[in-house]
Amino acid sequence: MSATATKVSKKELNSNHDGADETSEKEQQEAIEHIDEVQNEIDRLNEQASEEILKVEQKYNKLRQPFFQKRSELIAKIPNFWVTTFVNHPQVSALLGEEDEEALHYLSRVEVTEFEDIKSGYRIDFYFDENPYFENKVLSKEFHLNESGDPSSKSTEIKWKSGKDLTKRSSQTQNKAGRKRQHEEPESFFTWFTDHADAGADELGEVIKDDIWPNPLQYYLVPDMDDEEGEGEEDEEDEEGLEDIDEEGDEDGEDDEEDEGEEGEVKC
Repeated sequence: MSATATKVSKKELNSNHDGADETSEKEQQEAIEHIDEVQNEIDRLNEQASEEILKVEQKYNKLRQPFFQKRSELIAKIPNFWVTTFVNHPQVSALLGEEDEEALHYLSRVEVTEFEDIKSGYRIDFYFDENPYFENKVLSKEFHLNESGDPSSKSTEIKWKSGKDLTKRSSQTQNKAGRKRQHEEPESFFTWFTDHADAGADELGEVIKDDIWPNPLQYYLVPDMDDEEGEGEEDEEDEEGLEDIDEEGDEDGEDDEEDEGEEGEVKC
């Protein structure tokens, strides 16, 4: 093959390759445009699904209200229901100091209300009996999402009685069993009402709304681990006591047998 023919062949090959590249790029661009169209349809269906789901949630929220009301009336018959529920919840209990627990003994009712369109936020109300800590009968905290999706929160100002502001106290204390807590006393539970720094990541609010409120009974009925441990220790002590008695009995029995033997020898 001549040098000229070789050059022509290479030129033709390069030309064909460039044409293939142009065709491939065109097909890819068309595919991307079609993907975008399909994705728009998916997004449209997702929005439609969200609207329908919202309507279903609103419907069932209204249907649940009478049952929530009935449950609150029944809970009111059980002393210390809510403080027990909070103390038994692993995440909430970590936020409770000893004096927080004392204050929460006056908590008579908790209510969680989702706003009408649900997406815009919710409110948590804490109803208190007359107590030595603050004047308020109700403490509330609300969480809002504005139209742009930015979160915010606001809450009741706590009217503390003289010298009873729990948010200004922090020290290592002992629990009711007399054992020191394994960590420094946390910030007061009640500082939650004044903390609006990160409303979009309020873990306590989410825990109360999504975990405790739907079924508080499951946490109220959690067995007291301290009591169980105490019972176990008592059982072990009882068993050890019985073993000691048995051993003493065996020793006394052996001594008696030896005494009887010695007496027999003297008589003989």
